[in-house]
Amino acid sequence: METNRLEQQLSFLIECDKMKKILRRTVLMDSSRRETDAEHSWHFALMAMTLLEYAGNKDLDTYKVLRMALVHDLIEIYAGDTFAYDPKGHSDKYERETAAADKLFSLLPEDQGKEFRSLWEEFDAMETPEAQYAASIDRFQPFLHNYRTQGYTWKEGNVHYTQVYERMEILRTAMPALWPTVLNMMKDSVEKGYLLP
Repeated sequence: METNRLEQQLSFLIECDKMKKILRRTVLMDSSRRETDAEHSWHFALMAMTLLEYAGNKDLDTYKVLRMALVHDLIEIYAGDTFAYDPKGHSDKYERETAAADKLFSLLPEDQGKEFRSLWEEFDAMETPEAQYAASIDRFQPFLHNYRTQGYTWKEGNVHYTQVYERMEILRTAMPALWPTVLNMMKDSVEKGYLLP
């Protein structure tokens, strides 16, 4: 076993422990506290496994989807979490996240650093069936939290129906069997005052 390789891998894993302290705007479904990035990634992976039957593409590489779930937000260790409905936060998101990816993935041995970064880039581009399914789950997870917490972060951010519709629309093709349920939940959210019309 190459000692330097193991040292690099352990250094990366120790750094990734910081993900457990990064707070998202999303609150837990019992509204008791804000969710961490690590909790989000775990829930994302679990939802991706559980809801696979609703994927539009039945030939997905599910192992790749699960790997994307685990790496997709690692860069937030340095870049921080950007609220989905914050235009100001999105203005420099690409630069912040790219710099964070450079820093974080360089901790790994070169082959693994390239592999992990490739997964992160594929997820972010949302072009492959796996990335589109993963992005759908990544968006559905906080959507479900908002619905179950009476629009907690939607209310906090004065979010409108059209904003949520645009963000969730990827489910129309990536998870078409789930799309009618999402539409019903959005309509119900407006009627109940969780979401602005």
